[in-house]
Amino acid sequence: MKFYSTNSKHSKVSFKVATMQGLPKDNGLYMPEYIPDCTSIIKGISSLSLQDISFLIAEKYLSEDFSNADIEQIVDSSITFSAPIVKLDNSYILELFHGPTLAFKDFGASFMARTFEKLVVNNNKHLNILVATSGDTGSAVANGFYGVEGINVIILYPSNKISKIQEKQISTLDKNIYSLEVDGTFDDCQKLVKQAFLNDEINTSILLSSANSINISRLIPQSFYYFYAYSQLQEKNPVIFSVPSGNFGNLTAGVFSKYMGLPIKKFIAATNFNDTVPRFLKTGLYNPKPSIETMSNAMDVGNPSNMRRILDVYKDLELLRNDISSWSFDDNQTKEQILNTIEKDNYILDPHSAVALLGVNKFLKDNKTNNPSIFLGTAHPSKFSDVIEPMINTSIKIPSRLKNMINKEKRSIKINNDFKDFSDYLLSNFK
Repeated sequence: MKFYSTNSKHSKVSFKVATMQGLPKDNGLYMPEYIPDCTSIIKGISSLSLQDISFLIAEKYLSEDFSNADIEQIVDSSITFSAPIVKLDNSYILELFHGPTLAFKDFGASFMARTFEKLVVNNNKHLNILVATSGDTGSAVANGFYGVEGINVIILYPSNKISKIQEKQISTLDKNIYSLEVDGTFDDCQKLVKQAFLNDEINTSILLSSANSINISRLIPQSFYYFYAYSQLQEKNPVIFSVPSGNFGNLTAGVFSKYMGLPIKKFIAATNFNDTVPRFLKTGLYNPKPSIETMSNAMDVGNPSNMRRILDVYKDLELLRNDISSWSFDDNQTKEQILNTIEKDNYILDPHSAVALLGVNKFLKDNKTNNPSIFLGTAHPSKFSDVIEPMINTSIKIPSRLKNMINKEKRSIKINNDFKDFSDYLLSNFK
């Protein structure tokens, strides 16, 4: 399979090139030349493990670049944790926080790290991976790539706009992990990364790639758990998926899953107060605006990159509206949902998962349906204990792998929201 840029379908590259480059030279995003038919997986899906499903999907995209043995090794060494569905009041939560950093991005980051590990063998030049994060991407990528030979990871995160635990997971690692605390927002961090990819001086001196969801190898493994969620349902009716959405990579993976043949009736793109996409679906005008800080900080994105991929799939606005509904919810509604879920189900949601449940509840209130609804639980609540504990007046048990990081020394470097500062840092340290 080849991959093209959303800005030009004429120049196609291999999966290896798309992964290594991260971002096409024309500033588009890589897309598969076609979305493969995976309906054969559906027939016996209840008997398949998550690893089985992951291999069958990955093989469709990677078979021209990797042997089946290599693909199996990538899957087996990266998808080492599960993603169970749990029944709550009127829907299921898909728990995506059983990986090493307790966030859904462990799926994409671990798969990508093992893929890159295969790609840099016998490479005589270090690969430098740039990552802009609003929270969980940075920690997942840092953990996935920690200690990998031949690869440096440079993570940019917005100062004072991620949780304390998220910052510890990003800023306390050594070896090949470098963290930059940027005086700005996530959108500013993302802009700096994109500028670096388009800068000739940097690209002639440094071998760059990306581990954000702009990288196609991050999106492919995120489709695995949509299929696995469906496999766990007793009755195999088309599903309503509610996705907490910031940069819209998770929803894009869901759209890929639908086009691969997974029976999906509806997507709900649930956002926090950053409502660029809900406004677009309502008005037909795409008008990004600066991001606003909320308690669901990983979704604080004013100009979501992956909308370009979604719009590339849906050429027609009405088709997009038919498949995807999108609503925005504020912090007060998020807090109320967390408290209601504790009262009804004795279950603690993190703020992002709570936004997704708000989306499900609005859809079910407005529509009569017998279709099962699943909302994505994207992070363990302990990652946001500083926000949740004062609200619920109860301490949240912190898993041991998070506890071990809390007392570690912060190692990040502060930089201004200025491309020259970032460029100087890269050229001084990685040339």
